[in-house]
Amino acid sequence: MNTKISLCMIVKDEEQNIRRCLSSVAGAVDEIIVVDTGSTDSTPQIAREFGALVHSFPWNDNFSDARNASLELATGDWILFLDADEELAKESRDVLRALTADDTVEGYFVKIINYLGNEGWIEACPDLVFRLFRNRPDYRFHGAVHEQIVDVILERNNQARYQIADNLVINHYGYLNQQIAAKDKKNRNLALLQRELAKDPDNRLLRYHYGVELYRAERYEEAAEELTKAANGIDPQTIYLPKLLRYIVLAYHAAGRPEQALEIIQQGLSLFPNYADLYYYGGVISYEQRDYARAYEFFQRALEMPEQPAYYAPFSGIRGFRSYYQLGRLAEIFLNYEEALRYYIAGLRDNPSFTPALESITRILEPQVDPQYAKECLEKVCDFCTPQANLLVGQILFRQSAYQLALVYLERGMEQQENIPAELLLWKAICLMQQERFLEALRILNEFGIDHPLYPLAKLNELFCFWLQGNHRKVQSLADDLFALGLSIDTGAVVGLLRDSLSSHKAPGIHLGQEGMLLFLDLLGRTLDLQEKKRADSLLEGLNQECLNQNAKKIGQLFYRYRYREAAEHYLHIHLAGSPECAEAHFLLGEIKEQEGNYTKAGEHYRQAQTLNPGEPRYYVKLVRLYQNMRRAILEEAIQRYPEVRVFRELLKEAPAET
Repeated sequence: MNTKISLCMIVKDEEQNIRRCLSSVAGAVDEIIVVDTGSTDSTPQIAREFGALVHSFPWNDNFSDARNASLELATGDWILFLDADEELAKESRDVLRALTADDTVEGYFVKIINYLGNEGWIEACPDLVFRLFRNRPDYRFHGAVHEQIVDVILERNNQARYQIADNLVINHYGYLNQQIAAKDKKNRNLALLQRELAKDPDNRLLRYHYGVELYRAERYEEAAEELTKAANGIDPQTIYLPKLLRYIVLAYHAAGRPEQALEIIQQGLSLFPNYADLYYYGGVISYEQRDYARAYEFFQRALEMPEQPAYYAPFSGIRGFRSYYQLGRLAEIFLNYEEALRYYIAGLRDNPSFTPALESITRILEPQVDPQYAKECLEKVCDFCTPQANLLVGQILFRQSAYQLALVYLERGMEQQENIPAELLLWKAICLMQQERFLEALRILNEFGIDHPLYPLAKLNELFCFWLQGNHRKVQSLADDLFALGLSIDTGAVVGLLRDSLSSHKAPGIHLGQEGMLLFLDLLGRTLDLQEKKRADSLLEGLNQECLNQNAKKIGQLFYRYRYREAAEHYLHIHLAGSPECAEAHFLLGEIKEQEGNYTKAGEHYRQAQTLNPGEPRYYVKLVRLYQNMRRAILEEAIQRYPEVRVFRELLKEAPAET
């Protein structure tokens, strides 16, 4: 005999969600009970479209009362509870019927997949929740928020048997950023939980939920304190203990207390030795503390862990792409780029949507230096069968200033897609400019009307296009147009600098703020990308000495990136004159001297960088490799001078290959 299943819900202003929820259970449940706590939108009407019994219930700041009101109306043998921002997974419809046919079970913990984040990056985190149970008059919820019924059922029936049914899946979208912002869940829940805790201060589960809400509200110190209280003396068999321990770790970490976080990780692993999330966060914290060997061990252990039980509520990718990515970062710290690429590629294969891994791969390939080689590598790693894939890689390459290759992928993506976003068209125009295809770039830039939000940026790039061609008259005219728009002080100063740099009359040097310097450095980099060194120098002449001194390191790094070593060295020395303890400046100078073949001077700079920042492995690796190369060079010179001396040849065979 078939059992009757009642879906029970409480809702308020859920017109954006409820249709998806009710569609997911159509034909899977026998009746729908919707308790509405005061909707002002079309939620009740949509519910009635699905045949729901809709009952109005005055909101009294108590979720249990509202849920119990729905139970009073239910006539089914079993109760399934869903929130409006949830849905029953398609593959679970038949499972639901099968579970309710078991006469020996009083209720089920089912799997819920919580989707977190925003439209750009959404993560899936599974958990277990008690949502399916028999409909009996004495089974009622308690608790104003994070309402519970499991303990009530056991109180009423100490022989009640529960089962975990992780093949029954609920998808939950309420933790997506836009949903949280719309409902203000964090502040709502905090107030209700504080009130409940005042009534029942010894309730561990309530305190756990309170600590979680404090964490979500970014009150990390308080969260760690409340979560620790909930954990002290707890039964190790408590089903939410793994999540509780992880939240304590996260709270201590966010509060800037890494030692306490690591201590909780060790305690947690003694209870749950296969808990991948704890290994992962141990790696993250150790990495931040520059304990790289320990971080490596933690991330490797996270990868080795078996499939995680649903009640751990494991974060996605911990046993895959996230740990691979972190191991790639560790390899880069030790300048082991081949190993880093292997880890990043493994991460990307585990999750093709994980863009940080793709960004790291493209950066290591140096696409602005050798676009063809980078393209060949990317074609092996990525699947470019969709316009979105081509556009994504094009955007990554654009942000890394690899304009030639970015244009290839942007144009590919645009060929296959209608309604191209305006920002991408602007990026295409910039890429065309960087190939000196000025007329094509100008045609795109001229399509932006004066009312378009990107019009000022398009106009600025039009001015830059004519500036690169040395067209003073057009630059002057476009500068006037831009000034008429009412630019910020910094942007106006950069526009004036571009205009005046083409004039025979040199204006006094200017000082740029942060906004202006970001724009200036972008234009300077694009000028150097076009190998217009003289024009780049003319831009720098427009800055006053104070501004040059303050930004000398960034300017030096730009010149170094575009292989103007002499200019890079000049600006790095200016920076060191004001900041003599900058290890990174010494490191770059060491690389410049090494590339020039001045190994002695390179060694001095690497040594200085190492002394100033002994916790940076790159400096040691560079120094070791430098000495290895010096050894080989000395031996080769000795063999040329003394070809008959066998010991030099033997030593050369022992020497490592040049790095």
